[in-house]
Amino acid sequence: MKDQHLKKRLFVSLASVGLFVTLSAARAATLTEDFSANPLQVGWQIFGDTNLFVWNETNRDLEVTWDSTQPNTYFYRPLGVTLTRYDDFTLEFDLRLSDIASGVEPGKTGPLQISLGLLNLAEATSTNFMRGAYGGAPNVAEFDYYTDGFYDYGGLIYPSPASTVSSFIPGTDSYHYAPAFVSVFETELPTDQTVHIRLAYTGADQTALLSVTTNGVLISQLPPLVLSDAGNSQFTPTDNFHVDTFSISSYSSNGDDFDSVLAHGTVDNLVVQASLVRVSRIAGAFTAEGGWRAQFFAHTNWLYTLERTSDFKSWTAVSTTLRGTEDLMTLQDTNSLPARAFYRVRAD
Repeated sequence: MKDQHLKKRLFVSLASVGLFVTLSAARAATLTEDFSANPLQVGWQIFGDTNLFVWNETNRDLEVTWDSTQPNTYFYRPLGVTLTRYDDFTLEFDLRLSDIASGVEPGKTGPLQISLGLLNLAEATSTNFMRGAYGGAPNVAEFDYYTDGFYDYGGLIYPSPASTVSSFIPGTDSYHYAPAFVSVFETELPTDQTVHIRLAYTGADQTALLSVTTNGVLISQLPPLVLSDAGNSQFTPTDNFHVDTFSISSYSSNGDDFDSVLAHGTVDNLVVQASLVRVSRIAGAFTAEGGWRAQFFAHTNWLYTLERTSDFKSWTAVSTTLRGTEDLMTLQDTNSLPARAFYRVRAD
């Protein structure tokens, strides 16, 4: 809300040090679309080949073609916020595939993904963004589906089973990806049948949960994907993604000599919910000089100030006010400390 002051508090007794954190409110963004009206007239846009997306006025859904022979093409809508690994979001939609095949380009017998999810629009629309090239697609947080295919290595055939995947790629190092692959028997999607996809990500524990249901019955539940867990993620502590747009994405196979896809289907009943947590990963500590500092993750377009009180009746700014940088920030009390003090980080 306008002029709302949002705070996250560090309570510290200087005689007996302890740390207590209360969560600040989050800025929410919600996008819902049932395609009852022409989406291009209510904020949706197309980048790339406009023929790949057709609004069906009769069925009130969106007809989609995923064609790897075409340039990167997105049916997209900006969220109005930039999300990171420390924020929360949920994607839900109905997907009905009529057909899907790999091996639709000469020599490219492996599967390229069909995708719906979050991306960084400036990155994704650049000429060097290549989703099929290892390290070529920074800042992605999306649902992917790979149909079955195979790879031929000098006459040795290696099958590539169908996989339903949640995928995260940071912008800091796009070689540090985080996909969660499980058995084909659990993740192959049917054709000519509507499935409901739900991808929920929680920034507090950096965990993604992906489920697939049909007619309300769970048909697939992937194991949790934890970005900070080296067992199923290549993410490092310094990796972070920055996404600002929801997109139904048809990726080109440019830069990928092995994979291709051609698929047709419909998308409907789309809901995207996102919560930007203004202050996260907060921690406090004494400085070598005996002062106090707070460290936390700070978003851009927000101004942060460390405040102090001794009685909870009045608060005093004890640091300079700094603009967030989408990275860890440190604010330090530059004043002499009283015998007892309580701190909070204020975000405006």
